[in-house]
Amino acid sequence: MPANYKPFDKEEWLRLEKKADQLRRLTVQTTVWGGSGHIGGAMSAMDAMTILYHRFMKLDVNNPEMEDRDRFVLSKGHAAVGYGPVICDYGFMDVEGLHNFNLTGSLFGMHLDCNKIKGVDCSSGSLGHGLSLACGFALAGRVKGIDYMNYVITGDGELNEGSNWEAAMTAAQFKLSNVVVLVDNNKCMIDGRVDDEMKVEPLDKKFDAFGFIVERIDGQNMKELNGAIENAVNNHKNGGDKPYCIIMDTVKGAGIDFMEDDYHWHYGALDDEKTKKCYDSLDKYYAARVARAEKEA
Repeated sequence: MPANYKPFDKEEWLRLEKKADQLRRLTVQTTVWGGSGHIGGAMSAMDAMTILYHRFMKLDVNNPEMEDRDRFVLSKGHAAVGYGPVICDYGFMDVEGLHNFNLTGSLFGMHLDCNKIKGVDCSSGSLGHGLSLACGFALAGRVKGIDYMNYVITGDGELNEGSNWEAAMTAAQFKLSNVVVLVDNNKCMIDGRVDDEMKVEPLDKKFDAFGFIVERIDGQNMKELNGAIENAVNNHKNGGDKPYCIIMDTVKGAGIDFMEDDYHWHYGALDDEKTKKCYDSLDKYYAARVARAEKEA
């Protein structure tokens, strides 16, 4: 955890809600700049990316390759229309670079390239490889005697890929307690509903059988995210010998009412009318999120 790690009180909760709102809005704008993007899955994963980068991960924008930094892998890398804003907002890259998102000659493609984008630990492309990379990062740290956390966000549809389960076996076999898998379980994929295309549930029982400690939470609730990630970190810091899986029950397109829970918004474009609807919906969504934090903190 970063040195300035704070208690999760109302002030911290509201700070994270504000940051997530800013990043959702920048994701909408990046989709507009790029002409299109995988916006639905970027929205469902935004709370997790926000709390990881702005509360849990040990990073240094002035030294992005710091050896003991925490690692992050966006295995569902097509959600880069949301990850790019996270990287730029954090300070690794200039936000102006997003103005040319996925355009010819741009540093920012539909998948982020770690050779071009500072702060990105690995490039993405084919699905199903993020957990393998995280296992490699964890094993490399063990060999070098350097301790850091390795966070992976994978999609539920992505878990169709058998390579994920080979990596899950590896994480358990080598007792990689500093590997944390966060499943963006939004129940949608490019072709339709996950249950209709290739059912992956019960995910909690599957990861448990593969040797993980498993928690299932509301992935659009900062308080629940905080508790689960804290548990995962403490599992490692306290000498645990199992990797950790957080199944985040999320909503595709979270925060944008006409996109929510609609697989057709796995990928899409925004005209002026839809863009306005996005921002209007995000206004209401943020207000509701703040109200919940005020009530439950």
